[in-house]
Amino acid sequence: MKFIIPQETKIGHVHLKVSNLTKSLSFYEDLLGFTVTQKIGDEAAFLSAGGYHHHIGLNTWYSKGADFANVRAPGLFHVAILFPERKDLANILKRLNTYKYPLSGAANHGVSEALYLDDPDKNGVELYWDKPKELWPYDNEGNLKMVTEHLNLAELLSVSTI
Repeated sequence: MKFIIPQETKIGHVHLKVSNLTKSLSFYEDLLGFTVTQKIGDEAAFLSAGGYHHHIGLNTWYSKGADFANVRAPGLFHVAILFPERKDLANILKRLNTYKYPLSGAANHGVSEALYLDDPDKNGVELYWDKPKELWPYDNEGNLKMVTEHLNLAELLSVSTI
């Protein structure tokens, strides 16, 4: 019998090795807006959205001053940060534009809209919102059909509230 993980299961947090805690905090706290819940000297920090103990852990325990990981090496492709509403994704896009922070990509995946960028250590970060489930695309057999199509950034920005 195949084991099936409970439907209510969620991925709670990501913990990243970083080369410079100050630069990483500038990105995750100052640019993206996470709140530091705990800091351990200049070696580690834990950040949250909405008062959770932490969604993101950052540490330099094994990586202080290290070079970037090779993009072709096995490891984390990106961490995905889910925004509650489309306007929230539009707001962060406007903020990134204001600070001239470069995107590495943007896509309409049918089920979601996503912005892609790199943190200071070249860790991939996806910022996205899920479309309502009733709008998700399915093929003729009823299978979910995720895609990677152009995301109209100007249209997304039009729903920004900031």
